[in-house]
Amino acid sequence: MTCPICGEETLHAFRPFCSKRCADLDLSQWLSGGYALPSEDQEDLEIALEDAEKRKPTEH
Repeated sequence: MTCPICGEETLHAFRPFCSKRCADLDLSQWLSGGYALPSEDQEDLEIALEDAEKRKPTEH
């Protein structure tokens, strides 16, 4: 089995990762929202569009 972060062989102590570093990098992705699944829910789409409109720069 190889590490999903760097591709090196995994170590039993950190499985499925090769080291604490790669495990921490993966955790960082989860905590920062780097791993996300898209939603098919209409309400989520509407909220995302409203948020995007709020972030648009206004013309002066």
